[in-house]
Amino acid sequence: MPSTATPALLSIELTSPQSVNGRRAAFQSLWLLVRMQHAHAHGGGSGVVRLADLRGEVSDASTLRMVVSRAFRDFKAWGLEVGWGEDLQREPRFLNAERRSQGPFWLPAAEAKRLRLLVDNRPATAAEVASFLGLRSRKAQPVGTVTPPDAVHLQDAAFWKQLVASQQAARQGRLMSPVAGGSGSALESIRLAGTLAASDFQRALVTLNEAMLWRRLGDNEQARRRLQALKKQRLAHHVAGNDYLGAMECIVSAWCAYTARDLPLAQSLLGGMAEDPARALVLRHHPDVRFEWCNLWALACRSRALALAADDRPAAAALAEESLQRFGEALAAAFESHSFDAAQHVAANMGMAAWLFDRVGLGDLPALAHDGHRADTTRRAVQWIAFSEWLCGHTDGQGRSAWNAIYLLRIARGHCKPETQPTLAQFRAQKPLDPAAVSKLAGPLADAFDAANWPARWVDVAQARLVDHQAGRRRYPGLQQGSLLFEHAWYAAHAGDLKAAEHSLGLLREVLPQLVPSDRAYFTESWNDALPAELVLEAKPPRRPSAPRKKAR
Repeated sequence: MPSTATPALLSIELTSPQSVNGRRAAFQSLWLLVRMQHAHAHGGGSGVVRLADLRGEVSDASTLRMVVSRAFRDFKAWGLEVGWGEDLQREPRFLNAERRSQGPFWLPAAEAKRLRLLVDNRPATAAEVASFLGLRSRKAQPVGTVTPPDAVHLQDAAFWKQLVASQQAARQGRLMSPVAGGSGSALESIRLAGTLAASDFQRALVTLNEAMLWRRLGDNEQARRRLQALKKQRLAHHVAGNDYLGAMECIVSAWCAYTARDLPLAQSLLGGMAEDPARALVLRHHPDVRFEWCNLWALACRSRALALAADDRPAAAALAEESLQRFGEALAAAFESHSFDAAQHVAANMGMAAWLFDRVGLGDLPALAHDGHRADTTRRAVQWIAFSEWLCGHTDGQGRSAWNAIYLLRIARGHCKPETQPTLAQFRAQKPLDPAAVSKLAGPLADAFDAANWPARWVDVAQARLVDHQAGRRRYPGLQQGSLLFEHAWYAAHAGDLKAAEHSLGLLREVLPQLVPSDRAYFTESWNDALPAELVLEAKPPRRPSAPRKKAR
């Protein structure tokens, strides 16, 4: 006959040396247990702890599996049943142990009630528990108190405040590394928001924002894991805002495909979204979703047009026209939602698209004409990018995109007519547009290029942004970092500073393995063909990939 005895309480001493019922306990195992209890107490009884929460706190990526295995052995010794996976309704004894190391981890309600958290043998305060876990301390209910799922408390305000802090940090480029003496990074803030989430919608929103952050950081694998978790959250519960979450899940998935240069998959995901009745409704009426969809669709069309320009001009022209049309729709959606940040991104994309299309012989498109005449596409491109920079300066002044600088650096040296693998003398004889000439092309928008952010030499423009990245003031993902390094090398060599150019090329060599093959091929081609022969020989560029992509980007 099964026992009906009430499970015994567990007394957990948080001060060093940590113990459970008076017996020494491994810090990592105890940290995970207390973190699960904290998530349970502040998550409406359904909080979870993810692998990302352990990384950097009690383990690094290489030892996570070992830490989790040790913790579950300790949990068993303490007589605790701990769950894992997204389905919080399953009994832990029926879960598949082979998937346990993937998380997320959670405490069943009955087990959470057994824990007594102590500091020097007295009940721990919420601030002491937060301090033990390394969380920022905040006023909260007593440990163990569960907030009713449908209640509205000041904790909701704290959650939204933290979500805004994460999004603001992301706009300012503080994706992972916080500024010394300043506010936290976007990733740190969104994880803290996760500890404050009190509803299924808030938890799903945290997961979505995590996925978007990892995508911006260039970690597609981590982004896709968070998207998979979001899908499970949406399917397991009737989440408020499910149609919006589903639409954004699809868009971020398409971004991951685009970043991997899988254009057919990216457009297939976006096309499927537009054909789905529920998501099409969100796309039609939600300007933020419409901006994301149109901007990404336009980028995919732009890439396909550039790839086809040499072999199938009619198809390339049709794609280029569609790209510019969708960029225009994205810009309208950005202003409809009063998002200057979104508008500056698409304005820069429009400018670079116009210039790239002209470079591959598509400069006579109707969308690029004015009053029936072919436009000066370099002038038009510069003015769109200047408008993007002007918008950056009229937000918080810190959201400036590296792409604006990268695009102008490319346009300026694109004014040259270089020899293939030129000698140093031939290379230095080239005449790129100088910053003053580009500013003149910007016309009434020239004031966007203020002296603080736009030095008088292009090599200094690139250098300033690289210094920001190296100092942790900004965090540029691999493609932007590689682009800045190449542009710096080009302009340093053009100024005669071969030592600085070689240094940047050496750093670029370290970045290349992070990039997808087509992006590596772009830099390798440019390295071999556009730089002076003396510098290429001295710097020993990486071996050219077997299937290089077309130079136009």
